[in-house]
Amino acid sequence: MNYTHIGLNVTNLERSIHFYSKLFGTTPVKVKPDYAMFLLESPGLNFTLNLQDKISGNQVGHFGFQVESTDEVEAHKIRMTETGILSQLDERDTTCCYARQDKFWIHDPDGNEWEFFYTKEDV
Repeated sequence: MNYTHIGLNVTNLERSIHFYSKLFGTTPVKVKPDYAMFLLESPGLNFTLNLQDKISGNQVGHFGFQVESTDEVEAHKIRMTETGILSQLDERDTTCCYARQDKFWIHDPDGNEWEFFYTKEDV
């Protein structure tokens, strides 16, 4: 299987492991004092957390999961709410990236934005 890899710098490894375990619905496959790795089958993702003393500036725009329906967006929102991760912004019929989308946004412990979105049509 092929995996996309994202290595994310974090300032509090324990807090980030807790957040990402909820987000991904699984625990890391490897944890060290300054490192954790999640290996997801669907989507194929090798996602690592790398402990840093300090993070400055915006290192990324945002991350996201594109899903196949508005119902799936809602299912993920319910799942996140049940784990204690609340949506910071809900958008319906919004225009983004030259498309009409339904989505919601959450933030990790270091403020990185994640979206779950469904693209209805190009605009």
